[in-house]
Amino acid sequence: MSNILVLNSSVSGEASVSRLLVADAVTELTQRDPNAKVVFRDLAADPLPHLLPSTVAGVRATASTPAEEEARRLSDELIAELRAADTVVIGAPMYNFSIPTTLRAWFDHILRPGVTFRYSEAGPEGLLTGKRVIVVESRGGLYSEGPGQAADFQEPYLRQLLGFAGMTDVTFIRAEKIGFGPEFREQAVADSRAELAKLPA
Repeated sequence: MSNILVLNSSVSGEASVSRLLVADAVTELTQRDPNAKVVFRDLAADPLPHLLPSTVAGVRATASTPAEEEARRLSDELIAELRAADTVVIGAPMYNFSIPTTLRAWFDHILRPGVTFRYSEAGPEGLLTGKRVIVVESRGGLYSEGPGQAADFQEPYLRQLLGFAGMTDVTFIRAEKIGFGPEFREQAVADSRAELAKLPA
């Protein structure tokens, strides 16, 4: 039995392409492993608090106040979910050329020195290895090639954040040009579903 952690971050509700394709990815994975345990976390409907001066030590240093201890408890909970997962599915729409702030807040809580990464003389080392990550990216324009590629601060950023924690087996499913009109949206969804169907077991 495998464990799957599913993160959604789109604020678009039923109109969200990333949510639609995340659901397809979960269906594909659970059809292959009907006994898989799936944990869902909706970062848009139930957003995580951003780190503040009153809470940051709970994640980055030693918790000594109630607010810091609460931040540490939440960080522990999120990291435990991630540690337990064999596969992580992330819905990451492109907002202002990058990722939603709610998804960034999740990374702020799970990237913890000495816990999910550490520094050595050889440089930083990610400690959450051996996981498979599937990232569904929805984009209004075309950013995987052509002139728009220079403005893609979404995929390189996600690859860096995941890799920093040791998650290097990452597949990106890109639904692009969805802002060009309904026919482009339909084609982007169809193309992404075809990519999901080809994912290795």
